[in-house]
Amino acid sequence: MTHDPVLLTQALIRQPSVTPDDGRGLAVIREVLQPLGFACHELVFDDGEHGKVHNLYARIGTETPHFCFAGHTDVVPPGNEAAWREGPYSGHIADGKLYGRGAEDMKAAIAAFTVATERHLKKHGKPVGSISFLLTGDEEGPGVNGTPKVLEWLHARGETIDACLVGEPTNPSYVGEMVKIGRRGSIIVEVTVKGKQGHVAYPALADNPVTKLVEILHALKSDVLDEGTPYFPPSNLEVTTVDVGNPSVNVIPEKAFARFNIRFNDRHHSDELKEWIRTVCARIHDDVELKFRVSGEAFLTPPGELSALLVGAIRKITGHEPVLSTTGGTSDARVIKDYCPVVEFGTTGRTPHMVNEYVEVADIHILTDIYEQILQDYFIK
Repeated sequence: MTHDPVLLTQALIRQPSVTPDDGRGLAVIREVLQPLGFACHELVFDDGEHGKVHNLYARIGTETPHFCFAGHTDVVPPGNEAAWREGPYSGHIADGKLYGRGAEDMKAAIAAFTVATERHLKKHGKPVGSISFLLTGDEEGPGVNGTPKVLEWLHARGETIDACLVGEPTNPSYVGEMVKIGRRGSIIVEVTVKGKQGHVAYPALADNPVTKLVEILHALKSDVLDEGTPYFPPSNLEVTTVDVGNPSVNVIPEKAFARFNIRFNDRHHSDELKEWIRTVCARIHDDVELKFRVSGEAFLTPPGELSALLVGAIRKITGHEPVLSTTGGTSDARVIKDYCPVVEFGTTGRTPHMVNEYVEVADIHILTDIYEQILQDYFIK
């Protein structure tokens, strides 16, 4: 008997694995994989700053081609637990929906590709090649001691991956609607403009940093970064906060602060954007402090064998012709792309991070069938 992907999803949801505390989420999957013959490695990384993170790398086979399923068992906090129908970790089912934190993002997908792999191995035996799982416990957090460290560990061992599928929720409305073949990059910028405090009645004796900050933000927003590409929308800069902290109505403040985020396509690199921002700031004011945090570079896995494999499996199981897209936020694919071709496909993305997050029970079965079809098409020629 193979496992039921719905029951396995419930078992995962019942582990309150808020980053970086995994609970027993990784153990739930390891207990399915080990009896199938997977060599399982629990990899714990702690850099002393971001906390201890548990990860799981499991592989069956030692030869190529090597197909990897990747994902994360950690979840964001539940929010107001009293607002949940049956509690964020109940995994209860009502009206064809399975509720719980992580249902869509992304415990259903992990359960689905685990059961799909189990079915494939029981039907066809060990693959001519390798299947692996790369599961992390900090994708929703700093993302430092998870997937990047596991990939470095694999590289040091001389292991290579030929193709990777990340089970992030990718479909806006129904399973089979969209495949992600890339992601925009993201850079968060903090700007502190320094001036000279003074009386508003004597502006010549002061230097108003608010005026300079507004000029800087206007100049940055006015520049058109690009017009988009065939697979990416135009890059966009959005101001998320402007803070002065000035309680007085008649005092020019000493400094002013703003934060903005740029989501950029593959026509740009974060280093180039940093230099552009520095240049604009220097043109307007000579006392500006900048802090940058890059959460990922833009990348594109050009349409080819991997995306065709996924699209073909989706078409066979659902009859849908998915769109190849790069929309959405960042994921661990931004790290994996440095090691191998990577695409993303999972459940719908209608409720991740919300109170009463849920996944359609029927979608879990459909997704399991698609993942099984992918393995068959990849290994059975």
